[in-house]
Amino acid sequence: MIRAALPELTAFIAIAEQRSFSGAAKILGVSASALSHSMRGLESRLELRLFNRTTRSVALTEAGKQLFNRVQPLLGDLECAVNDVTSERNTPSGLIRISATESSFRLLIRHVMPSFLRDNPQIHIECIVDSRLVDIVADGFDAGIRLFDDVPRDMIAIRFGPDVRFAAVASPEYLSRHPAPLSPHDLKDHRCIRFRFTSGTLFRWDLGHLGRTASIDVNGPMTMDNINLMTEAALAGIGIAWLPEHQAREHLQAGSLVHLLSDWGPCYPGACLYYPANRHPPIALRMFAEAVREWARDLECNQPGTC
Repeated sequence: MIRAALPELTAFIAIAEQRSFSGAAKILGVSASALSHSMRGLESRLELRLFNRTTRSVALTEAGKQLFNRVQPLLGDLECAVNDVTSERNTPSGLIRISATESSFRLLIRHVMPSFLRDNPQIHIECIVDSRLVDIVADGFDAGIRLFDDVPRDMIAIRFGPDVRFAAVASPEYLSRHPAPLSPHDLKDHRCIRFRFTSGTLFRWDLGHLGRTASIDVNGPMTMDNINLMTEAALAGIGIAWLPEHQAREHLQAGSLVHLLSDWGPCYPGACLYYPANRHPPIALRMFAEAVREWARDLECNQPGTC
C-alpha cells in the first residue's frame, strides 16, 4: 500500500493553490527547499509527477489535478471537523472569504454584519468585490453573493434580497438634447453607457413587456465596469444607463434622473449567499449563513400578506 502522510498532502495542496513553492512555504512556515524535498519524496513513492516546474511557474500535471480534486475537499472537511470540536468549548472563530458584487454585499453590510460581527468577535469576514462570476471553490472562497439566476445549481443558495428590476435612466439635461426613446429599438439611436464584466463580456440590454422581449446591443461614448460610476455618468448627462432600479431610485425620486421605457424593465430574482452543497461548511460560515437566513425570513414576514 502506498502511503502519503498528512503533512505531505497539506504541503501538496498549499503548493497547488499558491502555484508556487515559495508562496506555499510562507503560508506553512517552512523553507521552499524543504517543500521541494517533500514533494520529490511523495512523487517518488507514487511513481507519478504531480507538478510541472519551470524557473518561473509551477503547474499541476493531469495526475496532480486528479489528486488535488480528491484531496482538497477531504482536507477541508478534516479542518472543519477539528474547528467544530474546538468551537464547542471556545468562542466561534475563523475567516470567511466571500466573493460578491458591490451592490449585492451592501444589504448585508447594512442589515446583518453589524450584529453578527458584534456577537462573534473572533470571526473575520473578508469580502472581495468582483463583477465576474468566479468559481468560488477553485479561487479559494468559502461563499459567494450573486443574483439567484447566476448561482451554479450545485450550490446551497440562501436568498436574502428583493427581486431586482432593471431600468433605463437618463438626466433631464440629456433628454433636453435627445428625444426620449419610445420603444426599445430606439435605444440604438442614443448615446448609451455600457457595462463590461471583468471577463471582458459586454452586458446586453434585455428588455421585456407583456411577453414581448428585445435584446439590444447598444452603442455609446462610455463603457464601464462599475455601476456606481455608470450612475454618475448618467447624472452628468453623458447618456442613458441601464441600471438596477434600486441603484437609481434616490435620483429618480429627486428628479435628477428620468425613468425611460418604464414598462420594459425586466425583473430578476434577488441576491443569494451561496456555498458548495457537497462540502461540510466551517462553523463560522454556517453561523453567518444562518444569520442571513434569519434576517431574510424576518424581512419576508414583515411584508404585507405573509407569515
